[in-house]
Amino acid sequence: MEVSLAEFLGQVTSNPIMAISVLLTLGVIFVNGWTDAPNAIATCISTRCMNVRPAIIMSAIFNFLGVLIMTHLNASVASTISNMVDFGGNAHEALIALCAAMFSIVVYSVGASIFGIPTSESHSLIAGLTGAALAIQNGLDGVNGQEWIKVIYGLVLSLVLGFAIGWAICKALTYLCANVDRRKANGAFKYLQIFAAAAMSFMHGAQDGQKFIGVLLLGVAFANGQPDLSGAVIPVWLMLLCSTVMGVGTSVGGEKIIKSVGMDMVKLERFQGFSADLAGAFCILLSTVFGIPVSTTHTKTSAIMGVGAVKRLSAINMSVVRDMMLTWVFTFPGCGLISFVMAKLFMLLF
Repeated sequence: MEVSLAEFLGQVTSNPIMAISVLLTLGVIFVNGWTDAPNAIATCISTRCMNVRPAIIMSAIFNFLGVLIMTHLNASVASTISNMVDFGGNAHEALIALCAAMFSIVVYSVGASIFGIPTSESHSLIAGLTGAALAIQNGLDGVNGQEWIKVIYGLVLSLVLGFAIGWAICKALTYLCANVDRRKANGAFKYLQIFAAAAMSFMHGAQDGQKFIGVLLLGVAFANGQPDLSGAVIPVWLMLLCSTVMGVGTSVGGEKIIKSVGMDMVKLERFQGFSADLAGAFCILLSTVFGIPVSTTHTKTSAIMGVGAVKRLSAINMSVVRDMMLTWVFTFPGCGLISFVMAKLFMLLF
């Protein structure tokens, strides 16, 4: 299946449910750029390597490039997301269920962002799709266990590997720079951290952009009467659409989230911020290559905790970590339940 931009626009204008699905998905991509992407630049701002507005602009640009370039090179994450659930053979009902999933993500993500708590649109997306699939299939037949298990891998990978690599890089730099003049080191790490923050933004776009490209392709397939994405080809115009919307969302800001991640959890120096950003970018790159969907929020915060642990465990503000963990724990049942209920309601209405 290969869809041109003209065909896509024709489907959107002629099919109201398809139009709602696309608008909701683009809304979720925008919210992701607004609420999730700021995690990538939080430490860069907190260590005063960059001011807020230039950092947000840089992040928007590299999110755009991450979606565009990595999706072209390796689209395995998009494939995992699209194959994770089975909405059944009725393409009309499947499209309705997809709308419900996107609606649940918007509601949950915006609600959490009001309180300045970092959210994981990745987990919201997975929970929303799963809840809608359970509703439409009336049971676990709507879940592909072999693909869904990659979510568990992603949870472990983002937490354990992010913490371990963040700790290892920071520990190594502590030894290597022990006898280096502090002012010279800070000057060098200013530019190194800007580079690492750009890399983190690039990989955020690569991971999360692919997830939502998979969702848009599912909507196109359902609108064409196809139950899955067999033989689907990701068109360049779709990569451009997703990357542009995510970049615009990132440019809106996210100052509360930047404060929660970069300032409240651990007080970082520049070499520590560089360590956290580099560790997070590497973990996300590894996950993307193997098609494992991970949360950039999970990865970045666990890397920051690993960096903070080099100094001492008490350097980590555990109350902030606890709030984040509670948010992540409630994401799956919260989004899943909203999606399940809305899928049932939408199928009655439409």
